[in-house]
Amino acid sequence: MNTAHIKGIFFSLLFAIPAYFLGQAYPIIGGPVFGILLGIIAASFKRPTSFESGIRFTGKKILQYSIILLGFEMNLFHVLNIGAKSFSVMIFTLLTAFLVAYFVGKMLQLDFKTTTLIGAGTAICGGSAIAAVAPVIDAKDKDIAFSISTIFLFNILAVFIFPFLGHYFGLSNTGFGMWAGTAINDTSSVVAAGYSYSNEAGSYATIVKLTRALMIVPVCLFFAFLMTRRKSNNSSVQMAKIFPWFILWFVVASIINTVGVLPVTAAHSLGNIGKFAIILAMSAIGLNTNIKTLLTNGLRPIALGLACWFAVASVSLIIQRIIGFI
Repeated sequence: MNTAHIKGIFFSLLFAIPAYFLGQAYPIIGGPVFGILLGIIAASFKRPTSFESGIRFTGKKILQYSIILLGFEMNLFHVLNIGAKSFSVMIFTLLTAFLVAYFVGKMLQLDFKTTTLIGAGTAICGGSAIAAVAPVIDAKDKDIAFSISTIFLFNILAVFIFPFLGHYFGLSNTGFGMWAGTAINDTSSVVAAGYSYSNEAGSYATIVKLTRALMIVPVCLFFAFLMTRRKSNNSSVQMAKIFPWFILWFVVASIINTVGVLPVTAAHSLGNIGKFAIILAMSAIGLNTNIKTLLTNGLRPIALGLACWFAVASVSLIIQRIIGFI
């Protein structure tokens, strides 16, 4: 970062701070969604050109730093404990999300980047996955805005629909926790839906969701390799340039938290800073988003999100039934 970025960072901060408090007041919507909405509104007004480099820096580099900081809230022991039970469900739902995104995205004539981000957001962990994958595939701000908006819509619907369907299907607390943890996109929505079902379901869903979030690592590495192949045949040279090093540091942060090098309060604080950094980055992305383009092309990403969401929710239940979990 250099001094030329400071103005743009502080300008983005003007929208991130109220977005943070709005997210605290309305956690089902969340700070990142408020950040991108406030940024989009502000983008309609003229601003000094000296802000632009800092806004771009915030939307790209600070977005990567935020993912690293989230690693300090990951405990790999929880992953090992739940992983054996949930791994097969996660693998099938992840593959389903990306396959449906690919084929339905082609049918809807959506570009590769928007399709990939919606697939990642559905498969892994909503906004955090979109934030992690976006720099790897060099996504534009409009692609991120489309994806975040789409994932947000189905996060809200899931909170109301999943508990009702869980009771209708007669799912156990652990069965519903597994379903919510593998089929609902964002952590806040997983928590809300899980605990509205029961305390046991909420606790289980949260752990499954955190385990699922670690799938960010192999997915980002896969897309880094894919982008390398798309850009050049000389993969040994290009891979070093495109490799998502921030994901490596995310893993390091997770290990640090797991072995207990840092006090719990310090690790928790770093995780919270990471969550705020995502809001800051999303505010900057909103500031670089054209509202007319968003409204004109917004229906196709929503249709894709619906297809992915329905497929993942269905496959999660089917695989649980096959392996005898429900």
